[in-house]
Amino acid sequence: MLPKWFDVWNRKNPTNIFGPAILIGVMGGAVFVVAMLVAFGQPYATASVQTGPRGTGMDLTKRISETNTPDPTLALYADTLSDPIIPTGTEPLAKAVYKNVQVLGDVTEDNFNRTMLAITQWVAPEQGCAYCHGDGALETYGEDTLYTKVVARRMLQMTQNLNENWSGHVNVTGNAGVNCFTCHRGQNVPSGIWYRIAPINASMAGWGAVQNQATIQSQYTSLPSDALEAYLLNGENINVHDLESRVARDPSLPTVQNAERTFSLMNYFANSLNVNCTFCHNTRAFYDPEQVTPQWATALLGIEMVKELNTEYLAPLVEVLPPNRLGPVYADAPKAACLTCHKEYQKPMGGADMISQWPELAASGKPVYE
Repeated sequence: MLPKWFDVWNRKNPTNIFGPAILIGVMGGAVFVVAMLVAFGQPYATASVQTGPRGTGMDLTKRISETNTPDPTLALYADTLSDPIIPTGTEPLAKAVYKNVQVLGDVTEDNFNRTMLAITQWVAPEQGCAYCHGDGALETYGEDTLYTKVVARRMLQMTQNLNENWSGHVNVTGNAGVNCFTCHRGQNVPSGIWYRIAPINASMAGWGAVQNQATIQSQYTSLPSDALEAYLLNGENINVHDLESRVARDPSLPTVQNAERTFSLMNYFANSLNVNCTFCHNTRAFYDPEQVTPQWATALLGIEMVKELNTEYLAPLVEVLPPNRLGPVYADAPKAACLTCHKEYQKPMGGADMISQWPELAASGKPVYE
């Protein structure tokens, strides 16, 4: 029992005891959280990978949990692997056994069937052989009745060309190469393809007709939506405006709008590989080619490679593909860009070797087995 004077004093001098209690509770909770993070690890910890010269701040920062997560399609691809059957020189070739073998004719019968089985798993695992050859008897497999077979033949030629003539890009870090699975990942039509959609504002002309609307081509920004078409199909120069202020306007030089279109393309590159600007550029000297990273040259080669793929192999397929495979606006054939292969990874399939087990796809002509 407290004395009377103490109760009277408390009534005349009330004190808020809840504020300090809450403060102490919050501080105690924070100490507890920090203790748990120290004990069990930081779930959002980051790591940096140096991309350029030391001391320039040119690095790529990502969450460790993200970098430690492998591409989920690697397991699916592993189930399709098989070792090549080394020929002895006496085996019959596919062109002597089967009719109308125009691309893989110099492959032995066993390796031809092995490759066909793998391609089926890579591109049409649900439909099987019938996806390209139809439901007829084996004797009908030589016919070019279905468009899928005609397209597949052209895609085989494209794959061989990529591995044979664009090694500087597809083999930049080891003998990775590409095969059908690099893009298709078990789907008839690869993800990450694109179609022409510009102009997107039919009531306007010029630059206003291709920008200021969020589209998938502009990476959901107000930037121009025709960057892929302009640079990766039509082959226009990737340039920005004059870097000097208040200079006389030269009609032959790029405008600010060209710079916006270039940024739209760069934004697409970054999202396709899940990287930032410093992956290729020194951000304090964007326009100095002497201060770029090694990845810049690889990307530059990739741009030229994709332009060839689109103009020589993919865009011409508009004459072969049915209407349901064509673009929704201009009925054009699907085309490729960085996302088609990379799928938001710096290296497609994490840099996995996609070609050593498939020498049939490594180059045109007779495959070389080691």
